[in-house]
Amino acid sequence: MRPTPTRSCRERSAGPGTARSPGSARAAERSPPAPSELLRWDATGIHDGLEDLADLVNGHAGTYAADAGLTLDGAVPPFVALAYEDRVALIQELTTPGHPEKDFWVLLSLFCNMAFDSAAHLHTAQAIEDGHPGLEAMGITKPDADGLWRFQDFGYGRQLADLHPATTLSGSPA
Repeated sequence: MRPTPTRSCRERSAGPGTARSPGSARAAERSPPAPSELLRWDATGIHDGLEDLADLVNGHAGTYAADAGLTLDGAVPPFVALAYEDRVALIQELTTPGHPEKDFWVLLSLFCNMAFDSAAHLHTAQAIEDGHPGLEAMGITKPDADGLWRFQDFGYGRQLADLHPATTLSGSPA
């Protein structure tokens, strides 16, 4: 029987783009939202083993730090204590051809991606209404009351064309 962990998986290895607590200075500047919350979703199929995965990556982080002569902040898990650049280097090391655990870490990376793409069978509005964690993490908002999405900021920083005068109220061409 495994002992009950004293800290949650999120506390032990929160993703690099997520502040671990209010006022945390450890959120990496150039990293995407953490997939750790998405991996907790039962649709991934690996949600029950996240504690073990956190232990494994923290073990590798401790070894990486020792090999690199880095002193880690003992108040946080080893992976969290690594600087962004060192986390990237560690993940590159783990996923490089020839590493004995490469296949496992590549698969985990694919699961992270899958967590964002696990509602393709649903209409986007329904997935958002159901609280799909990938869409939420990407900042996709609910459509307006009429069911259409409108964006205040254009994707190219400017409006590319005027609305055609024959466009219907639903946004379809006439």
